[in-house]
Amino acid sequence: MTLRVIRRPSAIAVLLVGALTLAACGESSQDKAKAEVCAARTEISKQITKLEGLTLSANSLTEAKTTFEVIGKELTKIKNAQPKLSPERKQQVQSATETFGKEVSTLAGELASSLGSGNLEAVLKNAGPQVKAALEKLSASYKQSLAPISCS
Repeated sequence: MTLRVIRRPSAIAVLLVGALTLAACGESSQDKAKAEVCAARTEISKQITKLEGLTLSANSLTEAKTTFEVIGKELTKIKNAQPKLSPERKQQVQSATETFGKEVSTLAGELASSLGSGNLEAVLKNAGPQVKAALEKLSASYKQSLAPISCS
């Protein structure tokens, strides 16, 4: 009788673990794609916040370049997840990604031309207002395009 008591809880535990494992594996490709899009969107938001907090200096140029590279990689992750999304979500994400991606490219070009060449200190001082305006524009573009994508 003691063996039956031990076996029954063990059998129940094995069944529960098996059911939980199957439930975890049961995530659809659409759910996984949505999670990828949302994770990338969150990372882009963090990178924009980082850019907004930068003060212009020679060191911050390297950090800004790295931050723009991260944003580009996250946009690529979103683009790679798009085919797996539901049709409605796919359209929303595709439109938002295209809009934001174009804005990132435009602003990166504007920043590069604003910084130009010459005496770095003088260039940074003169480009300061343009850089700040470009980063505000990037933030606004994010809020209009990617931020509205529902992740709940």
